[in-house]
Amino acid sequence: MIEGNVSANGVASSSYPFGAASVGEAPERDDALVSAVVSAVEVTGAHAGSVFLVSGDHRSLVVAASCGTPPTQVSGWRRIPVNSGLPVAAAYRSGRMVHLAGAEETMRRFPQLAVALPYPFGSASVPVRAGERTFGAMAVVWTPRPDGTGLSRAQRRQLRSVVNRLGTTLAGLRALGALGEYDERAAPIVVPLPSAPVIRVGLFDWNLNSGALTADDELCAIFGIPPREFDGRAATLADMIEPADLPGLRSAARAAVAEGHVLAHCLHIRDGRGGHRAVELWGRVPESPDGPEASSHLVGAVLDSGSGMAAVAAIERLTDGFFALSPDGRLSYANHSLENLLRVRQDELLGRRPWDVLPWLADPVYEDPYRAALVSQQPVSFLVRRPPDEWLVFSLHPGAQGMTGWAAPVRQPVPAGTGPGAPVAEGGPPASLPPPPAAPRVGSLYRVLTLGSALTEAVTAHEVFEAVAEQLLPAFGGQKLAISVVEERRLHLLAQRGYSKRFLARFEGTPLHARLPVTDALTSGAPLFIESREALLETYPGTTVSHSNSWAFLPLIASNRPVGVCMLAFDDVHRFPDEERGVLTALGGLIAQALERARLYDAEFALARGLQSALLPHRLPTLPGLRVTGRYLPGTRGMDIGGDWYDVIPTGDEVALIVGDVEGHNVAAAAAMGQLRSAVRAFVTAGHGPSDVVADTNRLHMDLDPALLASCCYARFHPRSGMVRIVRAGHLPPLLRLPDGQAEVLDVPGGPLLGIDAAARYPESELRLVPGSVLALYTDGLIERRHSDIGSDIDRLRASLAHMGGSRLEDLADGLLRDACRSSPDRADDIALLLTEYAPSQTAAKGAA
Repeated sequence: MIEGNVSANGVASSSYPFGAASVGEAPERDDALVSAVVSAVEVTGAHAGSVFLVSGDHRSLVVAASCGTPPTQVSGWRRIPVNSGLPVAAAYRSGRMVHLAGAEETMRRFPQLAVALPYPFGSASVPVRAGERTFGAMAVVWTPRPDGTGLSRAQRRQLRSVVNRLGTTLAGLRALGALGEYDERAAPIVVPLPSAPVIRVGLFDWNLNSGALTADDELCAIFGIPPREFDGRAATLADMIEPADLPGLRSAARAAVAEGHVLAHCLHIRDGRGGHRAVELWGRVPESPDGPEASSHLVGAVLDSGSGMAAVAAIERLTDGFFALSPDGRLSYANHSLENLLRVRQDELLGRRPWDVLPWLADPVYEDPYRAALVSQQPVSFLVRRPPDEWLVFSLHPGAQGMTGWAAPVRQPVPAGTGPGAPVAEGGPPASLPPPPAAPRVGSLYRVLTLGSALTEAVTAHEVFEAVAEQLLPAFGGQKLAISVVEERRLHLLAQRGYSKRFLARFEGTPLHARLPVTDALTSGAPLFIESREALLETYPGTTVSHSNSWAFLPLIASNRPVGVCMLAFDDVHRFPDEERGVLTALGGLIAQALERARLYDAEFALARGLQSALLPHRLPTLPGLRVTGRYLPGTRGMDIGGDWYDVIPTGDEVALIVGDVEGHNVAAAAAMGQLRSAVRAFVTAGHGPSDVVADTNRLHMDLDPALLASCCYARFHPRSGMVRIVRAGHLPPLLRLPDGQAEVLDVPGGPLLGIDAAARYPESELRLVPGSVLALYTDGLIERRHSDIGSDIDRLRASLAHMGGSRLEDLADGLLRDACRSSPDRADDIALLLTEYAPSQTAAKGAA
């Protein structure tokens, strides 16, 4: 039972200490996130941790809470696509911890991350799960250990325990309806790393007339008196104060009471070892209707800042600049010397990031050393040029609570070859260093790398679209994406996601001279970013608007030629900061190049496949006493055509069945396949026997000076008797399924591959089939699996043939192809399959018996 008032969403209003909750807030969930991320950092000794929750559309992981360094400060990764190559996404997808001990393992397993964050660090990512439901993932980052071991087994076990408790808590809140609707647009919860208090504060109530003093435990501790031993007398505390300070304190206290002003006084407390430390006493006269008695009271506090105030005073006396940065990169302290060194007032610096205030620090090359220190938690030093030609040296020293910095002018000439941001070795500026390139922000770099990597694997135009949709929508928070291509000076939709077909149909075939944002972006060659409906309709009045509120129109131009347009749309108003505009513009160029290449592939692929299709039989003959079906399936990767073929050739009372495979996947392989198929047909039609057909085909292949080898399996079937004669030339053995469903591998002898030896002999095997038997001839694309031997592959096909259901031969062929595609979805080889069922009529069967 929860006490207190209950709001409409079932959560007690008493849990909102700062007023009523906003829609979508869930304090229990937020408390669980904060507790988990802090615990995860503590048990692993990490310097940063973050919890990512899956977005409503399940396409992104969004930072919900972080402890220590926010991930957005390191990389700009507020949203991570679920299918990206980052460890946290891999952990979410796989349901397993991704543990990276250091930079070497990160480079080996996640090279894109290592390129984007080329700093030494270790990390662990763990899925947040409960039962079958995955809510997101937790990630922690630590300074790499000298021995490179990463987290110990105990630490990994503790981390899993913390994350599992979070998953259980979230599942329980969901079951109670208290999980709330996660608003992925809200800023993440950021909590600092736990730390010991720097300043101690003790409270008191002092009656000046009676000398009675009420003190809390902290004030007693400041004065070095055990709280239980304090007798409530001001004189007891006075014994701990330097005698020289007492007259002044009493006089200041009486003046404060008499005049009613605030007391502020510095005291020195003896430490019992002959020394003392400074504290500050602050007091005021309390408001009370009791008149004179009230005027004899002071209430206040004693502040013990330890050596902090002395340290600040010492730093202020130095001529070099000193400063402190919070974990999010904002200046929390700057001494006056830094003010003079940077030529900007303290009030303009404090609370802001240095590169946001000083234009000459706004180059990302200066942010990189800061980010290196932040991620690796190791000190860095580097050079900065302050216009017009003055040089400063900066040194950053990171810690769990932030970063301390030092800056000073370089008092010796800087060599001409030394560039901004160059690292500084101990002892001063380097003698000569090449100027480093000005790198883009790491979040931008990672998005370009990720999309570029995905586009290199995309072969067809539709694969290009899928890669773009999988990366752009979750990375930028968009809901709709469409790509149109240019054909004959008009735009035609290639593919879309999120739009209705009816809405986009009205724009199909739009001429490039039309007055629309999509055509203006393409004809001008410049991206167009529109942040509101009002802005769209003001520039393009009368334009049909969908349910979106912001748009990015990216022209796709490759080789100075318009290829198409990419349109990214947002349901809510979306602001496009300068960096995001730059990233989208760069991505538009990558998409254009990939799309142009893919469309060229599509055209060549269609031509090549048409050629190969023309070389294969379009229709198999109808034969008495036999049922025959064939299948050909091209490889799933690459645009090369292959040399697999099958054929069925009636000849008198018999029928010739053949399956062959020419090595390679190119036009030469297809040409050789066409020659061999024609040769086999010619020799079969001329009445040659099975062994002679294969031998003669081999000699002809040799006479043509083949650059490619080939294999084949030839069978001559006599339907009236059920007799079949089989010849193999370096090919896989045929399979036979019996009427009772059992299947076996036919161990028939064979000769060498075609194209090796003109005098090669090819033995002939003979066997009789019983009615209902099925003979299977096939190429290796049907069976080959990565990391598997050929014997196991053949036996797996035999088992599939035996257990495949369905009475129709066509169903059996389709089932075998489905198995092949399921077990090897990225196979590169083609498949040729020819199934022949012996199904004689009753009269013919009795005659054969």
